[in-house]
Amino acid sequence: MDANLYDEFGNYVGPEIGSSDDDDDDDAMDDDDLNASAITLAEDKKYYPTAEEVYGEGTETLVENEDAQALETPIVAPVKRYVGGSVGAQVQSQDAEVAMKVSEEFLVGLHGESRRMGRNVCVAGHLHHGKTTLFDMLLECSHDVNYDWLANDKQLRYTDTRMDEQARGISLKSTPMTLPLQTSRGKTMVFNVMDTPGHVNFSDEVTASMRLADGVLLVVDACEGVMTSTTRQIKHAARDGLPVCVFISKIDRLIVELKLPPADAYHKLRHTIEEINGLIETFYTPDADGALPTVSPENGKVCFGSALYGFSFTLESFAKLYVDVNGVLVDHKEFAKRMWGDVYYHGDTRMFKKKPPPGGGERTFVQFILEPLYKVFSQVVGETIDSVSDKLKEFGIKLKPKETKANTKPLLKMTCQKIFGAASGLADMLAAHIPTAEEGAAMKIERAYSGPVKNGGKLVDAMRACDPDAPAVVMVSKLIPKSDCSAFDALGRVMCGTLRKNDRVRVLGENFSPDDEEDSVVKNVTNMWIYEARYRIPIKEARAGAWVLIEGIDQSITTTATLVPEKMPKGYDDDLYAFKPLEFDNKSVMKIAAEPLNPSDLPKMVEGLRKITKSYPACVTKVEESGEHTIMGTGELFLDSVMKDLREMYSEIEVKVSDPVVCFNETVVETSSLKCYAETPNKKNKLTMIAEPLDKGLARDIETGKVNLSAPKKQVSDFFKSEYEWDALAAKSVWAFGPDAAGPNALLDDTLPSEVDKGLLAAIRDSVVQGFQWGTREGPLCDEPIREVKFKILDAVVADAPLQRGGGQIIPTARRCAYSAFLMATPRLMEPIYEVEIQSPADCMSAIYTVLSKRRGHVVSDAPKPGTPVYTVKALIPAIETFGFETDLRYHTQGQAFGQSYFDHWAVVPGDPLDKTVVLRPLEPAPVPHLAREFMVKTRRRKGMSEDVTVSKFFDDDLLIELAQADTELAGLF
Repeated sequence: MDANLYDEFGNYVGPEIGSSDDDDDDDAMDDDDLNASAITLAEDKKYYPTAEEVYGEGTETLVENEDAQALETPIVAPVKRYVGGSVGAQVQSQDAEVAMKVSEEFLVGLHGESRRMGRNVCVAGHLHHGKTTLFDMLLECSHDVNYDWLANDKQLRYTDTRMDEQARGISLKSTPMTLPLQTSRGKTMVFNVMDTPGHVNFSDEVTASMRLADGVLLVVDACEGVMTSTTRQIKHAARDGLPVCVFISKIDRLIVELKLPPADAYHKLRHTIEEINGLIETFYTPDADGALPTVSPENGKVCFGSALYGFSFTLESFAKLYVDVNGVLVDHKEFAKRMWGDVYYHGDTRMFKKKPPPGGGERTFVQFILEPLYKVFSQVVGETIDSVSDKLKEFGIKLKPKETKANTKPLLKMTCQKIFGAASGLADMLAAHIPTAEEGAAMKIERAYSGPVKNGGKLVDAMRACDPDAPAVVMVSKLIPKSDCSAFDALGRVMCGTLRKNDRVRVLGENFSPDDEEDSVVKNVTNMWIYEARYRIPIKEARAGAWVLIEGIDQSITTTATLVPEKMPKGYDDDLYAFKPLEFDNKSVMKIAAEPLNPSDLPKMVEGLRKITKSYPACVTKVEESGEHTIMGTGELFLDSVMKDLREMYSEIEVKVSDPVVCFNETVVETSSLKCYAETPNKKNKLTMIAEPLDKGLARDIETGKVNLSAPKKQVSDFFKSEYEWDALAAKSVWAFGPDAAGPNALLDDTLPSEVDKGLLAAIRDSVVQGFQWGTREGPLCDEPIREVKFKILDAVVADAPLQRGGGQIIPTARRCAYSAFLMATPRLMEPIYEVEIQSPADCMSAIYTVLSKRRGHVVSDAPKPGTPVYTVKALIPAIETFGFETDLRYHTQGQAFGQSYFDHWAVVPGDPLDKTVVLRPLEPAPVPHLAREFMVKTRRRKGMSEDVTVSKFFDDDLLIELAQADTELAGLF
């Protein structure tokens, strides 16, 4: 510090900053200053290089004085792929381990010929029957798979593309793949196959898959045989008119696990096939010749194999193996016909006969197929590698030195693949018995198209013929989320024409009709792919008959949709119709309520719920009048998957969930005790109704579409007269079903022309129907739907002036009248009943009965599974009692019993819901006779309603006085 510049107090007294004592200019610098500055710049350049030196020439540096970006927004946003523990994550880590054996150009060419050269197949079956493992086997046939990264014999499970699927070991979503497979003749064909979940909670995925397919490959475990999902899927295939082929998988379990002798194994397989045929005869209708599409190894519709050990064979492929190995000059097709059933080979005469030889012998299937198969397994498992190598030389197979060092399981798989072949037998069966897209299009249009099929116009004819030169029509049945879950891609089947990238298409929603074209929007197809589970092959066009993944059209689609060109060409000016919505065979009756932990995250949760309904076809979301957001699903596992996806994929927020409940219905068990009437607010109109139970079985016929009011009147009238013995007047007077076109309630006009002006009544018909459907959608007991009730209009006073009989007057009055008639007809609550199928050892039967009895369940049947030490128990249990049922069952049986439950029917809840004498004590279970009252009161509390039904809310004053007088007279009699 220079002392001359500061005084004694430390204040600065030197010259002003910037001034100079020299005579030179202020801006002048001497040589020493210049040299010092040059040294400083050189040092700065040395330690602080410029942007051009770091990033290269042409780099521009921008300095922003104020940062306007929010703190929570990253400068470079990460790419969301949901890898790791996240539910719904696409498993991307193994993609590099799989490469297709054919070029992508070759597959795209095959894909373009799907109309005649391809097969669209839905692979269905019960839980853990080997569907996903079968896809791994097909993947090995069409791809080069590097298994070096697999440790401890872990399964690839290639089509389980979600992390929770890999963790649980079950499929939750259906996954399509387009595979080039070779037949036994060496011909490569394209197979569009869909891996579907086997758990009954996810049967909606099977429904969406069957909508796209022309046939079903039913995978059945050789040990377990026909199970509940097997039965349901055969019934579903029959409803859609799809042919069935059978793959009896896990045939190795008969040898290794059950250790059955070959003769017993044959009877086990034969019994399974007979069970399948029994179901086919039950659900399928005969064709014009009276024949049923039964399956048998003789007609080539049954294939045997083990996906775990990578082999499959049919009778024909096994017979050809004998011909190729032994060089016998026989027709392998004729040989195959003699390898099933009660046929025996007589060695002395070299003939096949239906009687065994004199010294005894085995059937040909046992002698020529099962015994060699058993020998192969026993040789590989129990003998030395030298002995195995010597035996394989008889088949012309030589093991490499590296292969001889493999462990038993890989060696057995390698041996079986080399002897029996991998998937050529399966490919032969599918090619022979699953129709092509061109052959199956007519059935698809007949079962799935909502418009007229006969004389439907030129576009319908083009779809029936699968014409590639017609305008492009695509049937979308499934939405698949992108890797970042921000949007969805639509999986569809091209019904006719050719869809190209960047096409402008009109997306027709499920509610679209020629009369109401509101549910339609124009979108641009921004991209298209062939979907291969864990990777995609981009394509520029998709021709008729192919499956294609489409980008850019998902915003207006909830579950299904129909794509047509934005402008139809000349000649195709007929009315447009959409394909029918999916009809699920398992109803969503379990319900939970969700709300965000942070109330400000409500918009995120609502957007997540919107995406949930796109991802899960059977999921129903609804906002109650109380404001709570409810989610309805088919079971506990279904709702668990929905909530994990909502939290971790689609909303990424913390969500609180209420205790699960079930959906109830409301019904009546008697006819209304008096005629109930209601007047409009202007006192100019008056309606009189009664309510009574609907005929038993009619509700099911309405829901399944057996009777439809859009059909000709004579056809509807004949149905009611022949099926339910209604009189001619009642059969002709059905106004509507409710709460929708296929609702399980009916509204009848039971008025007489001599008493009511039919012309004026017809003028308010639409308003009365709307009020009836509004009322049946939300019943008076606890705002739950009404079921199996018939409402009859007995009298009507209608104003002459149209202004006095408008919808604002009639609709709420019709609703009130329906409610009052309902409450006078002994109302009851209905609850959903589940059917449970339980597999268990015999020593656990008493524990199963105990668990069921505690939950109001009862056993329908219990029988041993043929050929196994397992019992199969079928029981009925109320859905509200199934929460925690499987956990309870496993606890009481030490994990030996396993059950699956699914919706079966509706049943009346014991007790009177309007009985005010019932006292409900908190934290105490109500006795069975008081359950209806408990369910109604707690449901009303949960919905924010008053605790009891307010009768005066629905009854007019005059009707209340009349009702009070009737009660007084009744009391006087007693």
